[in-house]
Amino acid sequence: MKDGYPKEIRDVAAVLAHAGFEAYLVGGCVRDLLLGTVYSEPVEPKDWDVATNAKPDEIQKLFPDSVYENKFGTVGVKTDSEDQKLKIVEVTTYRIEGKYSDKRHPDEVTFAENIEDDLSRRDFTVNAMALGMVNEESGIVDPFHGRKDLEDKIIRAVGDPDARFTEDALRILRAVRFSAQLGFAIDPRTEQAMRRHAGLLEFISKERIRDEFVKLIATDRAHEGVRMLERDGLLKFVLPELEEGVDVGQNKHHIYSVFEHNVRSLQYAVEQRFDTDVRIASLLHDVGKPRSKRGEGPDCTFYGHQVVGERMALEVLDRLHFPKDRAERIALLIREHMFVYDPETVTDAGARRLVRRVGKENLEALFQLREADRIGSGVPKAQPYRLRHLKFRIEKVSQDPISAKMLKVNGQDIMQEAGIAPGPKVGAILAVLLEEVLDDPTVNDRDVLIARAQNLARLDDKQLAEMAKFARKSADEAQTRVEEEIKKKYYVK
Repeated sequence: MKDGYPKEIRDVAAVLAHAGFEAYLVGGCVRDLLLGTVYSEPVEPKDWDVATNAKPDEIQKLFPDSVYENKFGTVGVKTDSEDQKLKIVEVTTYRIEGKYSDKRHPDEVTFAENIEDDLSRRDFTVNAMALGMVNEESGIVDPFHGRKDLEDKIIRAVGDPDARFTEDALRILRAVRFSAQLGFAIDPRTEQAMRRHAGLLEFISKERIRDEFVKLIATDRAHEGVRMLERDGLLKFVLPELEEGVDVGQNKHHIYSVFEHNVRSLQYAVEQRFDTDVRIASLLHDVGKPRSKRGEGPDCTFYGHQVVGERMALEVLDRLHFPKDRAERIALLIREHMFVYDPETVTDAGARRLVRRVGKENLEALFQLREADRIGSGVPKAQPYRLRHLKFRIEKVSQDPISAKMLKVNGQDIMQEAGIAPGPKVGAILAVLLEEVLDDPTVNDRDVLIARAQNLARLDDKQLAEMAKFARKSADEAQTRVEEEIKKKYYVK
């Protein structure tokens, strides 16, 4: 197996071994390497971490081009790799950790003598395995049976789950994320401890919660993870606003509760591989419904819920310290997700106004959100004829119309260079020039057009008018052909 490791990792291990030290791959990279046997196909590790019994000062002596700027015994060894993940290889001294008074960081770190002690401080058994790099006999070190849990597809805390979660409460969210990421179940004893200690999430910084939430949303089973957060009483510490929709019934246009509808919309966004912002917008797009609901039963209303939802989403994303531009984009999608798209109602002017409000760069994301909203409501088609027709109309109004504005000369140029006064003759010359450019775009050159305009100006008015009439008809036909091609693209009439 060693030959399959990156050269940079093998080189680091070789230097440590030559100096008489141990070297093990640890953490997520071991899990990912072994996952290949579970999924019957390779899983490329996202990062590579090396653990050793060498102390930080000894590591630095072996690797002069390195950095050590932390108290956890991790030395960053610089390499010449072109792979961003391998430009710096993290080499960490075996360690054990003291109490976690703040439920986030160990009060003290003590260097350990063996790899087994180092593995005992890790969060879950599937992350608590080591792979020997110095000799083949060292093999896999697996004191907590992580490989069996991999095979059984179980997320299980290392040792006492109560101790693991009181050390660092973020591990509660990590358990949910790993479950969604890997498609694993959570060990019942571990899950019970998660519920018991959910309140400790109050001690975790909002930035760390945000990062874990975003990682969850990026998984292929994000919707299952959100359901798990709600089921285990964790959602109130991450997105309490979303929890408001649990068991809130909707009107005759919906068959699901507000919460279930939001989660199903997220599910569609995940299945379609939409980006993370669209996934978050899909999850939160109707978050304002519980606060805007009026009445009960099939005729209840949610007027203005998109505006309420926009405000709530901004509050959520600000609390979780999302970058401002990202938060504003997600909130914009939520505010605009109720756009009208009936062909009988939407005019070209209305399509232009939608483009101005949303921005061309956000239109595709908005359409994706509307698809997720529809499928999350239980309807069978993501893109009905009406939505396709709006896309056609938007592309049509976004195209530069076939007009004299396309030319590299204007009326003022014609009058000045051809020596003619303002009047119909100027428009006639521009029309003829446009028809010739449509026929051969290479002639759309200022000097060429000026010379041609001067020749046209010498024609009598009647002859020029006939040429202009024919040219305008050709331009109209060309415009029609463009629109027909756009209609074909969206399968509309």
